[in-house]
Amino acid sequence: MTILRSSVVGLLILASVASGAAYAGRPCEEKPHQVADVQQAMALAQKTAQRLDASGAQVAMLARVGQDLGRYGLSWSHFGYAYRESPSSPWRVVHKLNHCGTATSAIYRQGLGEFFLDGMHRYEAGIVVLSPAVQERLLPLLRDDARAVAWHSEPYNMLAYPWSTQYQQSNQWAIETLAGAMDPAVRGRPQAQAWLQLHDYRPTTLKLGAMTRLGARATRANIAFDDHPNDKRFSDRIETVTVDSVFAWVQRDGLGGPVQRVQ
Repeated sequence: MTILRSSVVGLLILASVASGAAYAGRPCEEKPHQVADVQQAMALAQKTAQRLDASGAQVAMLARVGQDLGRYGLSWSHFGYAYRESPSSPWRVVHKLNHCGTATSAIYRQGLGEFFLDGMHRYEAGIVVLSPAVQERLLPLLRDDARAVAWHSEPYNMLAYPWSTQYQQSNQWAIETLAGAMDPAVRGRPQAQAWLQLHDYRPTTLKLGAMTRLGARATRANIAFDDHPNDKRFSDRIETVTVDSVFAWVQRDGLGGPVQRVQ
């Protein structure tokens, strides 16, 4: 059984970092954060909270820049769902994290500060306010531990094929969960993927040559290609779920608005 894990985040992080006790969102990270990193993360969290407050939303997609993906024409590396119970409640983020480069993962509920402490490449956030109908469907699901993990699969692959259930990466979990929230008939991952195809979700196609794939597979436990169709894999076309493709899709399908950047 997959367990939704909660983390306590807030100003207490500042005190714990000073004593070397604060770690990244991934459970096996042992390297303490630098004070400057914590200050930047907290500043971004505060700006993000202010922007979310001003939106009037209760649920939004929230992205970060944990890796430099500019070579692939991508801006964001990871996203989760930011939500709050009421206008006076703090913002929380529900998202999927890989366990320190292993082939497993879990779903986490964190505060904004901790969300931006997990190895940021650039301190910038992307917010997509979801439509009222989508917010109404997602909010009760995000509050409920059991429902939030209903479409989660533990085997992790950073470049998981979007139309396979062999593995699941973080952004893939998020949109499959969205599908489950929007349609009561979606009971499992195959139905979620069918719903996404019906609603014209289009994954990103990365151009990755054979040597690149071989090197990644040999050195990284969290990267695999055996779930990709042979005709695409051997023509160096690797399709996967990216934040950029999700943001473009939700706007195209009327599920959410344009990306708001916070720096």
